Amino acid sequence: MRTTVLLLSLAAAAIAAEPLTPEQTLNRRAIGDLEFSPDGSRLVFTVTEPVKGTARARAIWLLDVGDGRLRQLTFSGKSDGSPRWSPDGSTIAFTSDRDGAAQLYLLPMRGGEAERLTDRQERVEAFRWSPDGTRIALLMNESKPEALQQREKDKDDARVVDKEARHERVWLVDPATKKLTQATAGPWQVSQIEWLPDGRRLLAIATDRPEVDQWIDAIYTIDLEHQPIGGFERMVAPRGPFASVSVSPDGRTLAYIGSRTEGPSPHDLYLTPMGAASPRNTTATTIDRPIAQPRWIDNETLAIQVQRGFASALATVDRNGNARWLDDLGVNPSAFARAQDGTIAFVGETTARAPELFVKRPSAPPQAVSAFNARWASIPVIAPEFMTFKSYDGVDIEAALLRPVAPRSATSRQPLIVLVHGGPTGRWADAFEPWGQLLAARGYLVLYPNVRGSTGYGQKFIGMNRGDWGGGDYQDVLSGVDALVARGIADPERLGIGGWSYGGYMAAWAVTQTTRFRASVSGAPVIDLASEFGTENGSQYDEWFYGTPYEKLEGFTRSSPITFVKNVRTPTLLLQGEADETDPIGQSQQFYRGLKRYDVDSDFVVYPREPHGLREEKHLVDRLNRVVAWFDKYLK
Repeated sequence: MRTTVLLLSLAAAAIAAEPLTPEQTLNRRAIGDLEFSPDGSRLVFTVTEPVKGTARARAIWLLDVGDGRLRQLTFSGKSDGSPRWSPDGSTIAFTSDRDGAAQLYLLPMRGGEAERLTDRQERVEAFRWSPDGTRIALLMNESKPEALQQREKDKDDARVVDKEARHERVWLVDPATKKLTQATAGPWQVSQIEWLPDGRRLLAIATDRPEVDQWIDAIYTIDLEHQPIGGFERMVAPRGPFASVSVSPDGRTLAYIGSRTEGPSPHDLYLTPMGAASPRNTTATTIDRPIAQPRWIDNETLAIQVQRGFASALATVDRNGNARWLDDLGVNPSAFARAQDGTIAFVGETTARAPELFVKRPSAPPQAVSAFNARWASIPVIAPEFMTFKSYDGVDIEAALLRPVAPRSATSRQPLIVLVHGGPTGRWADAFEPWGQLLAARGYLVLYPNVRGSTGYGQKFIGMNRGDWGGGDYQDVLSGVDALVARGIADPERLGIGGWSYGGYMAAWAVTQTTRFRASVSGAPVIDLASEFGTENGSQYDEWFYGTPYEKLEGFTRSSPITFVKNVRTPTLLLQGEADETDPIGQSQQFYRGLKRYDVDSDFVVYPREPHGLREEKHLVDRLNRVVAWFDKYLK
């Protein structure tokens, strides 16, 4: 008996000692789309399963707020999402691709099966219930003309770019009769809709020149009673990018997230009276951190989510930008919803704590009410050490450091890998990241620096790398390396760098500037800023940083890794989705050809069908295995 117990104990210890695997990192559920019922007694939300094959199943769940009971509502095995309560709380509308392209369905809460409400070849992109519940407004592409369908069937399907594009329209559907009516036409492209309290107009983000590659969208009202089809009236034309338009309960005040410097991404909360064209930035001086998910509480106050460095927070903010923070949440909140009585439901996580659903009642601490990722309590995840270091010019840079699970000794130096986030207006957050966890589990130090240009540190910090990619941001990376070498924990002879998107750019740029890094992994990078500008699916973002290559080519050339590819000596792994329209495959192809010309040890891996973010299970596992193997080959 003792022998059996001993053997079982040794087996358990061996299992516990096994390092994290790529397959395990994918085995996590995601939670989102939170919405309280009108009376606040119930909460609907979605749970997305780990990827299997080429898809991730997503189901709708219900929480009884009073007793904490959870119940799954849909079981299609497909992607059911965006659940929204009818105004009387009797029905949930949601989208599902169970029968093809995502369509709109109704699920009665008294019981019964979900009923399909729309039946089109085009997918429903978004929808909103009318205030009285008698109509649902939705966004959906216009249908292909019969002539075009016949041309496609005959393979005679040449098309004129822009001039023959189809645009998202507003449609209205009657839930009782399923009658579907087109509500907008002409040149208009609509990207967001919200009902106004009067029930006859919509608030919309739209443009009548969708072919223009600049930020020219504006906020309009759409008069649904206008004949023969909805009429647009411009309300506000924000400068630069903006998002998350909403209106106060009394219909008098418009809110949105906008940019005070006309780019590169929405950052501050703006308010303006309806009918006035004078929006006021309410949070620039009081918060100066990226605002998201603005939700009206009453006519004077909104609930918001805020990025603060590696952390996230929830707050309420008044018309003057004064914030009241929800402190001591214990985790970093992402998606959230608020009931009329002040109860908050949110999804919370940290690097070492997998996402779960939390409920915080007024004057009470938050409570976890789900265990969708309970298995992660027994999987070894390394918690980060947060640190701040001085960059070359004295700017403070915050970073997270993962230490190897079992360093050889307290004084030994380990190989160091720097991972750079996407963006550059992105950030590393206190959340699970698979590349670093896999590497740290195998003996590497992993540094996540939020270099200048990152979000979560104010608009000035974002603008520090405007027109300076590969300048101060690159020096921030080197300063982080130097700080860890000076601490005696990083081995200066075994340094690696990696990242995806802008992180892939930095991994490529670094090896054109220095030979300090002995291995580089560059995923979906920008390599030639000028050709990227002309081939990506939207150039507005890059234009904020550099202007246009037609007028200011020197900046694009100066900051492009391809300009200096002849300097590379570092073994470089390139990873690329073949269908990437954000950083098209030609970027990686250019760099790979240059690396081959100068006999640099390099591999170029292409993932068929994949867009900018990989989606298929085997591709995701393959990428993780290749990342680890590449660094192992050159740093161990």
